[in-house]
Amino acid sequence: MDKLQSRGHLLTEQINPHSQNLDSLSTLEIVDLFNQEDTKTIEAIANARMTLAKTIDVIAAAFEQGGRLFYIGAGTSGRLGVLDAAECPPTFCTPPELVQGILAGGAAALIKSSEALEDRPEDGARAIAEHQITDLDVVIGITAGGTTPFVHGALQAAKAKGAKTVAISCVSSEQVAIDADIDIRLLVGAEILAGSTRLKAGTVTKMALNIISTGAMVRYGKVYGNRMIDVAVTNDKLNDRALRIISDLTELNRTEAQDLLEKSQKKVKLALLMHWTGLDAEAGEALLNQNKGNLRSLINQ
Repeated sequence: MDKLQSRGHLLTEQINPHSQNLDSLSTLEIVDLFNQEDTKTIEAIANARMTLAKTIDVIAAAFEQGGRLFYIGAGTSGRLGVLDAAECPPTFCTPPELVQGILAGGAAALIKSSEALEDRPEDGARAIAEHQITDLDVVIGITAGGTTPFVHGALQAAKAKGAKTVAISCVSSEQVAIDADIDIRLLVGAEILAGSTRLKAGTVTKMALNIISTGAMVRYGKVYGNRMIDVAVTNDKLNDRALRIISDLTELNRTEAQDLLEKSQKKVKLALLMHWTGLDAEAGEALLNQNKGNLRSLINQ
């Protein structure tokens, strides 16, 4: 989009009629208005359920083939992608390479705004090359207003590499077309503070990323029931969570659960398999590896 061309028609830039007198509202009225407007994020997620589900399946299939997931964006959109990627290793004990966030401006842009960098599509393409993205990978471009050149450049370059591409935006396809294999539109309407997409657009994007990454990890065998059985046991809180998971699923007391956890090298999934099959740690690890880490399918056999 030409930099002199107005973006005022975009849904994310429009004026919200419900907040026209925002600076005249009482503090409680401001809180209530936010609460009312944020309900639109739930509806937006519901309306995007089919594309969200398709995205989960594509990512899970990529993981099975040795592929990776990349989020790429600028400003708030990019930071949300980095946040979701950073939360995957402690939650699912995945290597940091499996899910990665690429932010325009790099690490410095996490704490200091560098939105001017979003205007260069060549930087997005360069990021794809630098991360050596291939046809095994999935790239999700996040752009609330749909026009971010950095993201468009990245998606175009990723498609050229044969990667599966997904776009997440908060404007309609009639307003902005995005060339991606899957096109997720999260239409939450105009922001309370006109153009401030860190508000509803940011909230609904975080919700979508929660669903996408968690859903993909469920499909990838990182969850048993609703328990994070691949949790990385790296502190007292997580050790306690691990013990509760083992105790709840096996009826072992905490002392017995701790002993089993130690024997499994603090791997909850392996501890459960050892308990249910009688295998030792080495044999259990080998069996999990043969089955791509999917505990459910082993227990159901």
